[in-house]
Amino acid sequence: MKQFVPQWIIEAKRDGKTIPESDLREFVNRFTDGSLPEYQMAAFAMAVFFRGMSGEEKHVLTDAMMRSGDTLSWESLDRPTADKHSTGGIGDKISIPLAPLVAACGVAVPMISGRGLGITGGTLDKLDAIPGYRTSLSVEEFRSVLKTVGCSIIGQTDRLAPADRKLYALRDVTGTVPSIPLITASILSKKLAEGAETLVFDVKCGSGAFMKTPEQARTLADSLVDGARRAGRKATAIIHDMNQPIGQCIGNALEIRESIEILQGAGPADTRKLVLELAVPMLTLSGVASDDADARRQLDAALASGAALETFAKMVVAQGGNGKVADTPAKILPTASFVADVVAPAETADTPQIESVDAETIGRVVLLLGGGRQIATDAIDYAVGIDRLASAGTSVVPGDLLLRLHARSREEAEALIPMALSAFRFR
Repeated sequence: MKQFVPQWIIEAKRDGKTIPESDLREFVNRFTDGSLPEYQMAAFAMAVFFRGMSGEEKHVLTDAMMRSGDTLSWESLDRPTADKHSTGGIGDKISIPLAPLVAACGVAVPMISGRGLGITGGTLDKLDAIPGYRTSLSVEEFRSVLKTVGCSIIGQTDRLAPADRKLYALRDVTGTVPSIPLITASILSKKLAEGAETLVFDVKCGSGAFMKTPEQARTLADSLVDGARRAGRKATAIIHDMNQPIGQCIGNALEIRESIEILQGAGPADTRKLVLELAVPMLTLSGVASDDADARRQLDAALASGAALETFAKMVVAQGGNGKVADTPAKILPTASFVADVVAPAETADTPQIESVDAETIGRVVLLLGGGRQIATDAIDYAVGIDRLASAGTSVVPGDLLLRLHARSREEAEALIPMALSAFRFR
């Protein structure tokens, strides 16, 4: 009988060797059930960080993590399934209009999303701004909403890829988060367990993203698509610039309002463009559209007819929320106690065009307003944030509005105005 000795596996990866499938699966299984101590998994993660993994090793690691808990299947549905994953970004509310839009075109979207991490807002935190909306559903409730509405956005259940939850927490405190193989296995183990047949990846790149360079973003995109295809899923990826925020609203309730504007056929052009850019392959790879042009026709029709907005409202109601938010968001969503205008400074008389808006700085402002968590136990203020954010390329004169700060008090807003102004570069 072959002996399983964890340190031999760690040593092999440290020395750049390929880990046999059976050993890698056993390593993950023992870590999940607690019989492998965290310090040995931490050592293995660090070895992977420096030595990497082959495509087959990544596939085995992903599959083992996926099978560490429940896996979902949607074979009983009368429509294909697809989902999208984003690596996060400032103002990234794309999932919220995307899921009901794609569902309105005949593709079921079972979407398991996350919460904010650092300055990057989370889809679940945004949805929590809707009174009554439940992001924690049982698998049975998740199935019911998906069957009746066509889309559902919830949080990760305790039994979905538990190995990933344990490993991510360990990576976060051992300096091994920025590892392409470990990022790939983390993302895919959850998405594959979720059961969607088609996966579209939105990999962000720039100052407000985890991947800072195009080369890093392309490496991660290729790794995700390769891993999904090895698992038998249809997949593609786009790389999206994250050097400036997405849209004009950053902050939970404000981003819900902007998402509803998109579903009404309005909203900022960059946000609409990205929603459609991701929706098109979800339809074509799922087989409900013959090509990109056909997909665009269907998506435009779903927006124009109101079907996408209606699907969003149905999802909100099915998950316990106030469906009137789709029609009168200003009356339903929380609002901040104080709103402050931040205007173009005097020097814009000589440099009257916005050259860039730094996404990272804008994200930090919203975090300090209370729109994110500085520590895990922080309570989020769903009302605070930024709206009417001017974009790069806009011409301004002194006194023109650059953004509005939605804050808990005048004092908090005024204290953050200098930081907000520092996000803008003029030419």
